[in-house]
Amino acid sequence: MSDQAKKIGWVFVLAALASFSPAWAEDGDAIVGVWFTDNDDSKVEIFKCGEQYCGKIIWLKEPIYAADDEMAGQPKVDRENGKKKLRNRPIVGLEIMTGFTFEEGEWSGGKIYDPEKGKTYKCRMELSSDGALNVRGYIGIPALGRTTKWTRKPQNEMKNENG
Repeated sequence: MSDQAKKIGWVFVLAALASFSPAWAEDGDAIVGVWFTDNDDSKVEIFKCGEQYCGKIIWLKEPIYAADDEMAGQPKVDRENGKKKLRNRPIVGLEIMTGFTFEEGEWSGGKIYDPEKGKTYKCRMELSSDGALNVRGYIGIPALGRTTKWTRKPQNEMKNENG
């Protein structure tokens, strides 16, 4: 077999292998949409913000403080925030994810804010083979973090409820 034929053969092999890669591995927009967080107690909408990806809370299972809370009956706010001037921000509508870029099947370089703790963490995300979004928040290096699994909100449910 000539060198030319070998090169052509390798081109076909590589093209065939590339066709088997999952679609999300090449599509940064694959995470755009609405996701249930790990405990199904909130929904986060991930969207494009310029060339990056961001996310905001669009729904809470319990959007009002409970009767035994000092703020009973009021909509939940960002009261754990370390900055006093931000503590009155409503949780619903709060942008909690910023600065993610997509490369090699992973969204990284971003930050995620946890309003329950009032803390911001570095974060990276990737889609799993079952379509879930693995969200890893960490301090310093990814090994010092925690991964949560978010599930996509079906489109038919989006039409039947607000948020």
